[in-house]
Amino acid sequence: MGVQQEAGVGGEALEVWIDQDLCTGDGICAQYAPEVFELDIDGLAYVKTPDDELLQGKGATTPVPLPLLTDVVDSARECPGDCIHVRRVSDRVEIYGPDAEPDAV
Repeated sequence: MGVQQEAGVGGEALEVWIDQDLCTGDGICAQYAPEVFELDIDGLAYVKTPDDELLQGKGATTPVPLPLLTDVVDSARECPGDCIHVRRVSDRVEIYGPDAEPDAV
């Protein structure tokens, strides 16, 4: 991923993580944002670092690059497993995903 700039709502940095317990392995996230998401050999999706390293630890997060914010949000909205969580780094409030707070954005 060439751009290291992190996305943010109101200038705040965002991060994304996947709950593999809910992942259905459809790969929609990897289609929308292959720079951020990847399916592993176990058939589940994981986030990747800006250096393309697959993060397989439970609850592993990665920054949301500003140019990919729309793709990451679309991934969270379209995910059939409702397992993609986008939150602010500063207070860890989820702003997109199944646990998003209604007025958080």
